[in-house]
Amino acid sequence: MTLINIRNLGVTLGNPLFSKLNLVVNSGDRIGLVAANGRGKSTLFACIAGALEPSAGEITKARGLTIGHVAQNVPVALFDTPFYDAVLQALPADQAESESWRVDVALESLEVPEVMRRRPLKHLSGGWQRLAMLARTWVTEPDVLLLDEPTNHLDLEKIAQLEGWLNGLPRDVPVILSSHDRAFLDATTNRTLFLRPEQSPIFALPYTGARAALDEVDASEARRYERDMKTAEQLRKQAAKLNNIGINSGSDLLVVKTKQKQRADKLEDAAKPAHLERSAGAIRLTNRGTHAKVLVTLEDAAVTTPDGTLLFKTGRQFLCQGDRIVLIGPNGAGKSRLVSMLKQAIERPEAGQGGIKATPSVVLGYGDQALADLADQDTPIGTIVRRFDVGDQRARALLAGAGMTIDMQAKPIRQLSGGQKARLGMLVLRLTEPNFYLLDEPTNHLDIEGQEALEGELMAQEASCLLVSHDRSFVRAVGNRFWLIEKKRLVEVESPEGFFASVAG
Repeated sequence: MTLINIRNLGVTLGNPLFSKLNLVVNSGDRIGLVAANGRGKSTLFACIAGALEPSAGEITKARGLTIGHVAQNVPVALFDTPFYDAVLQALPADQAESESWRVDVALESLEVPEVMRRRPLKHLSGGWQRLAMLARTWVTEPDVLLLDEPTNHLDLEKIAQLEGWLNGLPRDVPVILSSHDRAFLDATTNRTLFLRPEQSPIFALPYTGARAALDEVDASEARRYERDMKTAEQLRKQAAKLNNIGINSGSDLLVVKTKQKQRADKLEDAAKPAHLERSAGAIRLTNRGTHAKVLVTLEDAAVTTPDGTLLFKTGRQFLCQGDRIVLIGPNGAGKSRLVSMLKQAIERPEAGQGGIKATPSVVLGYGDQALADLADQDTPIGTIVRRFDVGDQRARALLAGAGMTIDMQAKPIRQLSGGQKARLGMLVLRLTEPNFYLLDEPTNHLDIEGQEALEGELMAQEASCLLVSHDRSFVRAVGNRFWLIEKKRLVEVESPEGFFASVAG
């Protein structure tokens, strides 16, 4: 049954975000919406929800259809509201009074612990805030669910929980979700829409299969364009040769020449270049290199909480040149604590970090998920010029290459989007010229293009690194060794799949 019919939809904000978009949403659809940061996903959701008028086209909805739109951010007005009350307030007043049990059902389905339900939203993690917004929407029993970046700020366990929740929804409720988490898209969708300024292709496949199909379509379009332009050029050359022969008016050769020019004109007019994704900015890394084979040695180091409680012991481990080690384990197991200890052992060896010894030639490139290394009040140009001996002109060129306009370069960093901050952070890493990368959730703010670029750079530079990530696609693509925190010990495992399965179960 068709619930939403989108025809020739377009939105232009300076430049077209998308145009000529056609999409039919039926009962049971699980549609993944894919595009780079800032390319119109949230705008399309606003159009479907009725909060924004499109520039062109129309959206037809089934009579009486209700749409639940889960936006990315918590409204400021709800910050002081407890989790439970924030969900209750989403119901109409009469329903909230007589059917508050609906809130309990929604919170139970999302496995929200009792202790969380009384906490004000401002005291919750970003992940719990996301689930609060989802519960507020779901409690109203919408006919269609729109989810905008639902996995942002969620750890691996909550992502697995959300996947299970989505896959357990009544099959007739369609869901459209935008996400940069490739594994999440594969687990929860059956159709994929790639949002583009001109034609937006849609495939009846989850992300990975759809992406392969899209790449083939793009490659075919590129070949066709090249072939058409070559044919047009040959026709023009043949017409020029006929012109040199000298043609009498009315002769057959003149007719041939005219037809060849017309065919060339038609081909050139009809030929469209293959879609070229407008980059949000390049991500490049470097590898200073070192002659040392072993970069860091762990001699049964004790990883503890700040108050001294033992989380786990590392045993005897070696982090060697060329290793791309992924640290995995449940929440609270001590992943971030070990990363912090490694950072201190490399940056301040004189302070002593029991059981952790870094080779003196190690040069650290550190990136954390909060991008805390970037001062909110500083500017991108100020950050680069003050930290690195590159000069103003070179700094501006480097920032432009990372996707920052002249205007953006002078803005306080706090005004940048998460994706822009992430690319600035990657530029800082590159200019540090490390030979060992320590990365804590490096893909948190990157779109799929950025994730793939980072994967490619780590591999191409043969970078040595230890990383923590909840992005399963990234972990699978990059890791060549896997350390698992299990039963208060650090053990090496062949693959992360067992841990992924245990979290999902």
